[in-house]
Amino acid sequence: MENNNNKKTILIIDDDKFLLDMYSIKFNESGFSVEMASGGPDALRKLEEGLDPDIFLVDIVMPAMDGFELMQDLAEKFKTKNKVLIFLSNLGQKEDVERGLGIGADGYIVKASTTPTEVVNKVLEIAGNKR
Repeated sequence: MENNNNKKTILIIDDDKFLLDMYSIKFNESGFSVEMASGGPDALRKLEEGLDPDIFLVDIVMPAMDGFELMQDLAEKFKTKNKVLIFLSNLGQKEDVERGLGIGADGYIVKASTTPTEVVNKVLEIAGNKR
């Protein structure tokens, strides 16, 4: 039981069910407790219901609320100062990365140029650097 207390909880927010499932499997295999949300409103609802993840992995291009809006809401409405906030997006332009980091993200990973295993490793690296 002690191991479960040391498990980091990651909330993966993406509107693509296939990607949610794929990343969920990879993070589970790496010892994370995984929660998933199908978009910004779903993520906010889960947080309002008491979910308290250690790490947020947020897509940017989503309907209803994009990842930039969600990240700003997280910072304003929830205590995310000691949380790890990472964008995982196909938007890889310099302006997108700078905007993401500028609104408080601890890291920015481009999906198209990163394998799922590399995503897990980068999340671990970013989380380790935040400590």
